[in-house]
Amino acid sequence: MEKKLRWGIISTADIGIKAVMPAIQQSATGVLAAVASRNLDKSEAVRAQFGMDKAYGTYEELLADPEIDAVYIPLPNHLHREWAIKAMEAGKHVLCEKPLALNAAEASEMAQTSARTGMVLAEAFMYRHHPRLDRVRELIEQGEIGEIRGIRSVFTFNNPDTTNIRAKREYGGGGLYDVGCYPLSAARLILGAEPVAATVQAQFSDAHDGVDMMASGLVEFPGGVGLTFDCGMWAEGREFLEILGSRGRIEVPHTFTAGEKNTAFTVYKDGISREERPEGVNSYVLEVDDVAAAAFGLRQPRFEAEDAVHNMRLIDACLQSARERRRVEL
Repeated sequence: MEKKLRWGIISTADIGIKAVMPAIQQSATGVLAAVASRNLDKSEAVRAQFGMDKAYGTYEELLADPEIDAVYIPLPNHLHREWAIKAMEAGKHVLCEKPLALNAAEASEMAQTSARTGMVLAEAFMYRHHPRLDRVRELIEQGEIGEIRGIRSVFTFNNPDTTNIRAKREYGGGGLYDVGCYPLSAARLILGAEPVAATVQAQFSDAHDGVDMMASGLVEFPGGVGLTFDCGMWAEGREFLEILGSRGRIEVPHTFTAGEKNTAFTVYKDGISREERPEGVNSYVLEVDDVAAAAFGLRQPRFEAEDAVHNMRLIDACLQSARERRRVEL
């Protein structure tokens, strides 16, 4: 691809500095052009670190720059809707950190703006672009483990800091928003279906502004297949995906953070196990390449904006179930 997508970064958040900005520089499709922060000194420091041409002291200035084609938004969750919509209305394609919004209504408004403006809107679930997950899905489609009977997935880490941004309810804090969204999206992707109900129990901590620090639950899918999951920010770190079939199962460790390392997964069939080890790649690079391909009209994005609306609808149901202590139908 000769033409490159010129990226602007809205915020100097760690995930951008440590993962997405280096990925844009490594990609063959993008160029890191500008960064904006509400603190000009911060954006100047990041500009110098990455050798960019421009740094801005406001997000509005970056969006007004005609030489920016796309923006990456790693802002706190409660700011995703506002700045993604402003960016698309300013003629910029958008890669927005997960979860896309605070609820399905906000996500739907963002998806509608994408459709109206013709701008790409992508949710930053980098793990979905890794060839390992493509291989897992291929094996399932080939009938390697028979019919799917159930899915189990976990994603936890331990950060009890009461001052952390994830512990602020109005900012979209909590474990379901931060890491629970991964098992939920993975089950929907593996099954190629939308859930019909959710039953979730959570530990809401008063010391952490009432957000869910841990949650576990059952998500029901058509045909009686269920996802059992747990997630949170108050326990030993784990991430795992198991797909159970009528003839075998697939176990995928390091499910959501595998990149160039930890790509192996295990297939169990008829009492025999084997390891598969797909190529290690930087899934963040694949993610930004996907936005560029869609932005240049080469193909549709792998995951449409409407997919994020469906995932937010499921997160809404999980949070409602946990707060009301009941099964919630979707």
